[in-house]
Amino acid sequence: MNTTIDTIVIVVFSAFVLAIGLLFARTGRNLKSFFAGGEAVPWFIGGLSLFMSFFSAGTFVAWGSIAYKHGWVAITIQWTMCIGALVTGLFLAPYWKRTGALTAAEFIRERLGLPVQKTYIFIFTLVSVFIKGSVLYPVARLVSSSLDLPLVPCTIGLGLFMIAYTAVGGLWAVMVTDILQFVVLCAAVFILLPLSFEKVGGWEGFTQNVPDDFFNLLNGEYTIGFVLAFIIYHICYIGGNWTMVQRYTSVDSEKSARKVAFLFAGLYLISPVIWMFPPMIYKAINPALTGLDTENAYLMICKLVLPPGLLGLMLTGMYFSTSASANTALNVVSAVFTNDIYKGMVNPAASDKQLIRVARGSSWFFGLGMIGIALLVPLAGGIVEVVLSISAISGGPLLAPPLWALFSKRLTSTVTLWVTGIGLSVNLFFKVLAPWLLDFKLSRAMENIVGVGLPLLLLLAYELWARSRNQTAQEFEVYKISREQKRIDSLIEASPEETFEIKRQNRFGLQVIAGALLFTSVILLILSTFTESGAMITAVISGVIFVAAWIPYSASRKIHLSPVTNQTEQVIINKTV
Repeated sequence: MNTTIDTIVIVVFSAFVLAIGLLFARTGRNLKSFFAGGEAVPWFIGGLSLFMSFFSAGTFVAWGSIAYKHGWVAITIQWTMCIGALVTGLFLAPYWKRTGALTAAEFIRERLGLPVQKTYIFIFTLVSVFIKGSVLYPVARLVSSSLDLPLVPCTIGLGLFMIAYTAVGGLWAVMVTDILQFVVLCAAVFILLPLSFEKVGGWEGFTQNVPDDFFNLLNGEYTIGFVLAFIIYHICYIGGNWTMVQRYTSVDSEKSARKVAFLFAGLYLISPVIWMFPPMIYKAINPALTGLDTENAYLMICKLVLPPGLLGLMLTGMYFSTSASANTALNVVSAVFTNDIYKGMVNPAASDKQLIRVARGSSWFFGLGMIGIALLVPLAGGIVEVVLSISAISGGPLLAPPLWALFSKRLTSTVTLWVTGIGLSVNLFFKVLAPWLLDFKLSRAMENIVGVGLPLLLLLAYELWARSRNQTAQEFEVYKISREQKRIDSLIEASPEETFEIKRQNRFGLQVIAGALLFTSVILLILSTFTESGAMITAVISGVIFVAAWIPYSASRKIHLSPVTNQTEQVIINKTV
């Protein structure tokens, strides 16, 4: 296979992404602009960014492996994310915006107290580093296998690059690359899908060469119990995971926060069908993959049908989707460390410049930890086992109590710690100790049912008990006072200078997105001239992206920097210089 063109495509897009990060190096004036886009990010940008933050190469490796082995059930599983996002949009996203918190950890401190926040910060950071480190592994494996590069240096190199533009550019750099790789990935998949059907002999050739149960909604170990538990898990995850919450708090209103979640839900209703068909088709072409080799099904169909250049495009999309997911986690972990540990506990009087330096330094520290985890994934049984196991162990105990606290005036800090501790202990026992001591292992469905159901049952039991005694948590009374004071402070702090700077940053971000889409359109048009198969569809997709660039550009023109006096504007320019 000629890998030269593929390598060039990956290098060109990677250099372009790094340049985007450098463009945003001077736009973050303070924590609000660096981590939350000044709380004025357009909802459709936040929604697309949320969608792609949920993606990674693990989507293609883990879910692609399930699609290859079991068929349509891989789509069924991902539809649980759509349901979780709908519930989040209806009930949870607007409540997060209403808190006025920059991060979920800030809300936890204000509502449940400092000891709970410290405990959650430790657990969340550990879990985030493990999960996002694990999803770096599959993309490094894909790139190394496709381009004949050593796995370990490839993992380290991709990880270092991933950290670089997050540490430099903040939330807007992450969101712009989210949009860019969303477009690249969609383009690659829309090219891959018709070529895959052509290779297998059309729909008839596909359906005649797969197992009879391949299109069942449920299959194998993925039972109705697993799916129902996964729905509850994704309500907690999409509604309460700290990386997701950041997308709801960075928009301008509760209505926009709802739209972010609803856009995510719509995309996850449609996209799994498109993403999962290629590995399902490969089952009809080559049914011989077994064990961990099934994780390569997506790569195999890409190498089989995509010509040079377009394979590089697909790998670029997979890498960017992984970096988007990991970078969102990096941005939030860094935000929590900077805002809630360094500023909240270590140096409350820190200047904006000091905080930005700490933010960028912590991005590098936690990013290097993710690279270390990625190198250990093969020893843990593969990406499917790692991701689903971590989710089952930590999802319910870590996410359910803060979500409950959004609505409950009775939940206390002590009960929160007990629920989290009991949930984690029980889940770890059944996952780690029971197979070793008792030779007993829960099924995949029961892991998720116990993992999510136990914390919810404990929270419900306490809520009913406290209600019967007409008790209100003391922490809730303190929280009501602090929330009102924060609302007043935010009105006072909304100076013309700050408003001007936020608008300028967000207009610039939209303009960069428009430029990134034009760049992608040109690259696709060039690739269409090199390909022997798929040239026409590549050129058509290039044209669609070219037209789509008008959307963010038009949105940027609607952001007016006035009214700001010339004197104020000169002061801002002098401060920037």
